[in-house]
Amino acid sequence: MNIAFFDSGVGGISVLKEALTLLPNENYLYFADSKNAPYGVKSSEHIRALILDAVDFLVQQNIKALVVACNTGTSVAIKDLRKKYDFPIIGMEPAIKPALLNNLNKKVLVFATERTLLEDKFHSLVNRLEAKHRVDYLPLQELVMCAEKLDFKESIILPYLHQKLKDIDWSEYSSIVLGCTHFIYFYPHFLKVIPKDITIFDGNKGTVKQLQKKLKDIEANEQNIPNEIEYYISKEKTDVKLLTRYLQLLG
Repeated sequence: MNIAFFDSGVGGISVLKEALTLLPNENYLYFADSKNAPYGVKSSEHIRALILDAVDFLVQQNIKALVVACNTGTSVAIKDLRKKYDFPIIGMEPAIKPALLNNLNKKVLVFATERTLLEDKFHSLVNRLEAKHRVDYLPLQELVMCAEKLDFKESIILPYLHQKLKDIDWSEYSSIVLGCTHFIYFYPHFLKVIPKDITIFDGNKGTVKQLQKKLKDIEANEQNIPNEIEYYISKEKTDVKLLTRYLQLLG
């Protein structure tokens, strides 16, 4: 049986990469809804409908667990998915807690999509951590489609980041949280525009560790073909070479 990874596009491949390291003897199915990307500028109702339709398709592909490797998708649809299906469903959560603990005297800056930052789930997390006064946030929506188009040219990305960050007083912050899986591809670009003492956090490893824990609860030692991956773009099976290219970009 497969472990399915779902994302609005290619961002969740960065989470899949962690899974290939921590769970190397599993079979994977990656579903990128790239034909409907970006999700971050759509309404919650539209996003929820897209995700429920995609997961209905995935259920037919013999899956035993689902990772919603998309912060926006998790914020909008995770509750509905868990009500509808009885297999383990793991979502993304911005790594705000470890970022806050990194330095108790400074603030955290969260980069995410517009929709993630509008959803109650994000603000509930901040409130639960009693950190409203220590968490600021900034949408970097345009990076999503840059990643989808394999557009990582510094001549485009660096001026965009400089413009978005020009008013940030970095002396107030100790950490950045990447609250969108697409943003992992821009890690080298972030390093060129932020001070060296700023730590960058993402939720990928924590998500895969949660998957690992859930799998132990549902299965015995199942023999799988190591790292067999199927790749779908909006229900259409696709050559895995494109997915491999994105994996290579992540180093």
